[in-house]
Amino acid sequence: MDHQERIVNTTALSGAWAEFWDARSVREKTLLTWGGALLVVAIGWSVLWAPAADGRAQLRERLPGLRRELAQMTAQADEARALAGAAASVAPEGQALKDALTSSLADHGMQGAQVQLIGTTVQVQMKNASFPAFTGWLDDVRKQFKVQVVEAQMTALKTDGQVDLTASLQPANAR
Repeated sequence: MDHQERIVNTTALSGAWAEFWDARSVREKTLLTWGGALLVVAIGWSVLWAPAADGRAQLRERLPGLRRELAQMTAQADEARALAGAAASVAPEGQALKDALTSSLADHGMQGAQVQLIGTTVQVQMKNASFPAFTGWLDDVRKQFKVQVVEAQMTALKTDGQVDLTASLQPANAR
């Protein structure tokens, strides 16, 4: 529809409305005006005001419960932070330490290691291992799992940086 057609349609609509309105008596015009105003108010109430008022009332009812939930979540988050700090200071022992060291070796790409639990000590044996990779891994587990080396034997191989090794680790607090 181009601009000319819109003007014609608007003019036609205005003319039809003016003709309709002029044909009404003063009483009919008053009734139509008040009826239209009431219709606008009813539509405005049902579409705009009532849903907003209902939503506000529902939110007002739910707010105390949401505040309780927020307080619980905040308390749980504080407790989790406290427990995480406490857990970080506890070194694994026994089978847990063996499992942690085995997993750490795999994470560092050090395949073929034999890990054994002997009392409170975990013994790690590796053949043809990279010495720099082993010392890097050892530094990581020392910090992460709070372990100490109680005994280590290493034999240098002909290839530079490669060793056969046996290392015994235990929790730093064990003696």
